[in-house]
Amino acid sequence: MIVDTHAHLYLDRFDEDRDTVLRRARGAEVDTIVMPAIDVPSIRQAVDLCEAHDDLYAMTALHPSETKDATDEDFEAVAEWCSHPRVVAVGESGLDYYWDRSFDDKQKAFFRRHIRLAIESDLPLVIHNREATDDILAILEEEHVRTDVPERMRGILHCYVDPPAVAERARNLGFFVGVGGILTFSNSDVDQYVKEVPLEQIVVETDSPYLAPEPNRGDRNEPAYVRHVVERLAEVKGVPFQEVAEITTQNAKIIYEIDCNG
Repeated sequence: MIVDTHAHLYLDRFDEDRDTVLRRARGAEVDTIVMPAIDVPSIRQAVDLCEAHDDLYAMTALHPSETKDATDEDFEAVAEWCSHPRVVAVGESGLDYYWDRSFDDKQKAFFRRHIRLAIESDLPLVIHNREATDDILAILEEEHVRTDVPERMRGILHCYVDPPAVAERARNLGFFVGVGGILTFSNSDVDQYVKEVPLEQIVVETDSPYLAPEPNRGDRNEPAYVRHVVERLAEVKGVPFQEVAEITTQNAKIIYEIDCNG
Protein backbone atom coordinates (compact mmCIF):
# COMPACT_ATOMS: atom_id res chain seq x y z
CA MET A 1 0.00 0.00 0.00
CA ILE A 2 1.01 3.63 -0.51
CA VAL A 3 0.70 6.74 1.67
CA ASP A 4 0.06 10.13 0.11
CA THR A 5 1.72 12.26 2.76
CA HIS A 6 0.46 15.63 1.49
CA ALA A 7 -2.91 16.31 -0.20
CA HIS A 8 -5.37 19.22 0.17
CA LEU A 9 -8.55 17.19 -0.23
CA TYR A 10 -10.70 19.75 1.61
CA LEU A 11 -10.31 22.36 -1.15
CA ASP A 12 -13.37 23.22 -3.21
CA ARG A 13 -11.83 21.73 -6.36
CA PHE A 14 -12.85 18.36 -4.90
CA ASP A 15 -16.35 19.33 -3.79
CA GLU A 16 -18.10 17.78 -6.81
CA ASP A 17 -16.42 14.36 -6.70
CA ARG A 18 -14.48 13.94 -3.45
CA ASP A 19 -15.92 10.50 -2.71
CA THR A 20 -15.03 9.34 -6.22
CA VAL A 21 -11.50 10.69 -5.80
CA LEU A 22 -11.16 8.70 -2.58
CA ARG A 23 -12.44 5.55 -4.30
CA ARG A 24 -9.89 6.00 -7.08
CA ALA A 25 -7.16 6.41 -4.50
CA ARG A 26 -8.10 3.16 -2.79
CA GLY A 27 -8.26 1.45 -6.16
CA ALA A 28 -4.71 2.63 -6.78
CA GLU A 29 -3.63 1.08 -3.44
CA VAL A 30 -3.33 4.45 -1.73
CA ASP A 31 -4.68 3.49 1.66
CA THR A 32 -3.73 6.57 3.75
CA ILE A 33 -3.81 10.30 2.97
CA VAL A 34 -2.53 13.11 5.19
CA MET A 35 -3.94 16.61 4.70
CA PRO A 36 -1.92 19.75 5.50
CA ALA A 37 -3.65 22.88 6.73
CA ILE A 38 -3.16 26.30 5.20
CA ASP A 39 -5.24 28.45 7.58
CA VAL A 40 -7.51 28.03 10.60
CA PRO A 41 -10.72 27.16 8.64
CA SER A 42 -8.87 24.48 6.67
CA ILE A 43 -7.94 22.67 9.88
CA ARG A 44 -11.61 22.23 10.71
CA GLN A 45 -12.36 21.15 7.14
CA ALA A 46 -9.58 18.55 7.19
CA VAL A 47 -10.59 17.19 10.58
CA ASP A 48 -14.22 16.91 9.47
CA LEU A 49 -13.09 14.74 6.55
CA CYS A 50 -10.98 12.63 8.90
CA GLU A 51 -13.96 12.00 11.11
CA ALA A 52 -15.87 10.71 8.08
CA HIS A 53 -13.04 8.56 6.68
CA ASP A 54 -10.75 6.33 8.74
CA ASP A 55 -7.92 6.49 6.20
CA LEU A 56 -7.49 10.27 6.38
CA TYR A 57 -5.37 12.33 8.80
CA ALA A 58 -4.91 16.07 9.27
CA MET A 59 -2.32 18.68 10.18
CA THR A 60 -2.60 22.06 11.87
CA ALA A 61 -0.70 25.20 10.82
CA LEU A 62 -0.69 28.48 8.94
CA HIS A 63 0.80 28.35 5.45
CA PRO A 64 3.60 30.94 5.21
CA SER A 65 1.66 32.97 2.64
CA GLU A 66 -1.19 33.23 5.16
CA THR A 67 1.00 34.72 7.88
CA LYS A 68 0.95 38.20 6.31
CA ASP A 69 -2.41 38.89 7.95
CA ALA A 70 -2.25 36.26 10.71
CA THR A 71 -2.87 37.15 14.35
CA ASP A 72 -1.89 35.71 17.69
CA GLU A 73 -5.44 34.39 17.96
CA ASP A 74 -4.97 32.47 14.73
CA PHE A 75 -1.85 30.83 16.07
CA GLU A 76 -3.59 30.01 19.35
CA ALA A 77 -6.27 28.21 17.33
CA VAL A 78 -3.57 26.26 15.49
CA ALA A 79 -2.05 25.23 18.81
CA GLU A 80 -5.38 24.07 20.22
CA TRP A 81 -5.82 21.58 17.37
CA CYS A 82 -2.56 19.80 18.24
CA SER A 83 -4.35 17.65 20.79
CA HIS A 84 -6.97 16.31 18.38
CA PRO A 85 -6.47 12.55 17.81
CA ARG A 86 -6.69 12.88 14.01
CA VAL A 87 -4.08 15.65 13.87
CA VAL A 88 -0.71 13.99 13.31
CA ALA A 89 1.57 16.93 12.44
CA VAL A 90 2.11 20.67 12.52
CA GLY A 91 1.99 21.74 8.89
CA GLU A 92 2.31 23.13 6.48
CA SER A 93 4.48 25.91 7.82
CA GLY A 94 7.71 27.38 6.48
CA LEU A 95 8.83 30.18 4.18
CA ASP A 96 7.66 31.27 0.74
CA TYR A 97 9.81 33.89 -1.00
CA TYR A 98 8.21 33.49 -4.43
CA TRP A 99 5.07 35.63 -4.25
CA ASP A 100 5.65 38.45 -1.77
CA ARG A 101 8.85 39.50 0.04
CA SER A 102 7.21 42.37 1.96
CA PHE A 103 6.69 40.35 5.16
CA ASP A 104 9.73 38.08 5.37
CA ASP A 105 10.32 38.90 9.03
CA LYS A 106 6.76 37.96 9.94
CA GLN A 107 7.03 34.71 7.99
CA LYS A 108 10.22 33.85 9.86
CA ALA A 109 8.64 34.67 13.22
CA PHE A 110 5.64 32.43 12.55
CA PHE A 111 7.91 29.69 11.24
CA ARG A 112 9.84 29.71 14.51
CA ARG A 113 6.56 29.61 16.44
CA HIS A 114 5.46 26.57 14.45
CA ILE A 115 8.80 24.83 15.05
CA ARG A 116 8.52 25.40 18.78
CA LEU A 117 4.88 24.31 18.79
CA ALA A 118 5.79 21.05 17.06
CA ILE A 119 8.53 20.39 19.58
CA GLU A 120 6.34 21.26 22.56
CA SER A 121 3.49 19.10 21.21
CA ASP A 122 5.87 16.27 20.22
CA LEU A 123 4.52 16.30 16.66
CA PRO A 124 6.42 16.25 13.36
CA LEU A 125 6.68 19.48 11.40
CA VAL A 126 5.83 19.60 7.67
CA ILE A 127 7.67 22.39 5.93
CA HIS A 128 6.69 24.44 2.88
CA ASN A 129 9.75 25.85 1.14
CA ARG A 130 9.72 28.02 -1.93
CA GLU A 131 12.99 29.73 -2.81
CA ALA A 132 13.94 29.88 0.89
CA THR A 133 16.13 26.82 1.47
CA ASP A 134 19.03 28.60 3.12
CA ASP A 135 16.87 30.46 5.62
CA ILE A 136 14.79 27.39 6.41
CA LEU A 137 17.82 25.25 7.19
CA ALA A 138 19.48 28.02 9.19
CA ILE A 139 16.36 28.57 11.31
CA LEU A 140 15.87 24.83 11.86
CA GLU A 141 19.48 24.47 12.97
CA GLU A 142 19.18 27.43 15.33
CA GLU A 143 16.00 26.03 16.88
CA HIS A 144 17.57 22.57 17.13
CA VAL A 145 20.41 24.00 19.21
CA ARG A 146 18.01 26.13 21.25
CA THR A 147 15.63 23.38 22.38
CA ASP A 148 16.17 21.21 25.43
CA VAL A 149 14.59 18.28 23.59
CA PRO A 150 16.29 18.18 20.16
CA GLU A 151 15.09 14.61 19.61
CA ARG A 152 11.55 15.99 19.25
CA MET A 153 12.51 17.98 16.16
CA ARG A 154 11.52 15.92 13.15
CA GLY A 155 9.30 16.13 10.11
CA ILE A 156 9.17 16.38 6.33
CA LEU A 157 10.57 18.85 3.82
CA HIS A 158 7.52 18.98 1.57
CA CYS A 159 7.92 19.29 -2.24
CA TYR A 160 11.60 18.48 -2.15
CA VAL A 161 13.54 19.83 -5.16
CA ASP A 162 17.00 20.58 -3.71
CA PRO A 163 20.50 19.07 -4.14
CA PRO A 164 21.49 16.07 -1.96
CA ALA A 165 23.46 18.24 0.51
CA VAL A 166 20.15 19.78 1.61
CA ALA A 167 18.67 16.36 2.31
CA GLU A 168 21.75 15.47 4.34
CA ARG A 169 21.43 18.57 6.52
CA ALA A 170 17.74 17.83 6.92
CA ARG A 171 18.45 14.21 7.89
CA ASN A 172 20.75 15.44 10.66
CA LEU A 173 17.76 17.36 12.03
CA GLY A 174 15.36 14.41 11.85
CA PHE A 175 13.64 15.29 8.58
CA PHE A 176 12.43 13.14 5.72
CA VAL A 177 11.98 14.62 2.25
CA GLY A 178 8.64 14.58 0.45
CA VAL A 179 8.93 13.74 -3.24
CA GLY A 180 6.04 14.50 -5.57
CA GLY A 181 5.04 15.07 -9.16
CA ILE A 182 8.00 17.28 -10.04
CA LEU A 183 10.13 14.12 -9.93
CA THR A 184 8.37 12.97 -13.12
CA PHE A 185 8.85 16.21 -15.08
CA SER A 186 11.29 15.95 -17.98
CA ASN A 187 12.55 19.50 -17.40
CA SER A 188 13.40 18.86 -13.73
CA ASP A 189 16.68 17.91 -12.06
CA VAL A 190 14.89 16.36 -9.11
CA ASP A 191 15.47 12.83 -10.37
CA GLN A 192 19.23 13.36 -10.24
CA TYR A 193 19.04 14.90 -6.78
CA VAL A 194 16.77 12.20 -5.35
CA LYS A 195 18.98 9.47 -6.78
CA GLU A 196 21.55 10.42 -4.12
CA VAL A 197 19.07 10.55 -1.22
CA PRO A 198 18.62 7.30 0.75
CA LEU A 199 15.24 5.70 0.11
CA GLU A 200 14.91 5.39 3.88
CA GLN A 201 14.66 9.21 4.03
CA ILE A 202 11.96 9.61 1.37
CA VAL A 203 8.18 9.80 1.57
CA VAL A 204 5.88 10.33 -1.43
CA GLU A 205 3.17 12.92 -1.91
CA THR A 206 0.92 14.55 -4.48
CA ASP A 207 0.20 18.04 -3.09
CA SER A 208 -3.23 17.57 -4.66
CA PRO A 209 -4.79 19.39 -6.43
CA TYR A 210 -1.45 20.88 -7.52
CA LEU A 211 1.60 19.57 -9.42
CA ALA A 212 0.10 16.52 -11.09
CA PRO A 213 2.78 14.08 -12.26
CA GLU A 214 3.29 12.78 -15.77
CA PRO A 215 1.24 11.50 -17.56
CA ASN A 216 -1.40 13.72 -15.91
CA ARG A 217 0.65 16.93 -15.85
CA GLY A 218 -1.61 19.96 -16.20
CA ASP A 219 -4.67 18.17 -14.82
CA ARG A 220 -6.06 18.45 -11.32
CA ASN A 221 -3.85 16.27 -9.16
CA GLU A 222 -5.35 13.63 -6.87
CA PRO A 223 -4.01 11.00 -4.45
CA ALA A 224 -4.34 8.10 -6.91
CA TYR A 225 -1.61 9.73 -9.00
CA VAL A 226 0.98 9.19 -6.29
CA ARG A 227 1.53 5.79 -7.94
CA HIS A 228 3.24 7.62 -10.80
CA VAL A 229 5.65 9.15 -8.30
CA VAL A 230 6.42 5.73 -6.84
CA GLU A 231 6.92 4.30 -10.33
CA ARG A 232 9.38 7.05 -11.29
CA LEU A 233 11.18 6.78 -7.95
CA ALA A 234 11.60 3.05 -8.52
CA GLU A 235 13.14 3.78 -11.93
CA VAL A 236 15.50 6.38 -10.49
CA LYS A 237 16.61 4.07 -7.69
CA GLY A 238 16.75 0.96 -9.85
CA VAL A 239 14.63 -1.07 -7.44
CA PRO A 240 11.19 -2.71 -7.75
CA PHE A 241 8.01 -0.67 -7.40
CA GLN A 242 6.89 -2.75 -4.43
CA GLU A 243 10.11 -2.06 -2.54
CA VAL A 244 9.67 1.69 -2.96
CA ALA A 245 6.02 1.47 -1.90
CA GLU A 246 6.88 -0.54 1.21
CA ILE A 247 9.80 1.62 2.32
CA THR A 248 8.09 4.97 1.74
CA THR A 249 4.98 3.70 3.52
CA GLN A 250 7.07 2.59 6.48
CA ASN A 251 8.76 5.99 6.52
CA ALA A 252 5.36 7.71 6.58
CA LYS A 253 4.20 5.49 9.43
CA ILE A 254 7.33 6.35 11.38
CA ILE A 255 7.16 10.11 10.95
CA TYR A 256 3.41 10.46 11.43
CA GLU A 257 3.09 7.63 13.97
CA ILE A 258 0.04 6.27 12.21
CA ASP A 259 -1.45 2.89 11.44
CA CYS A 260 -1.75 2.85 7.65
CA ASN A 261 -4.54 0.31 7.78
CA GLY A 262 -6.85 2.88 9.34
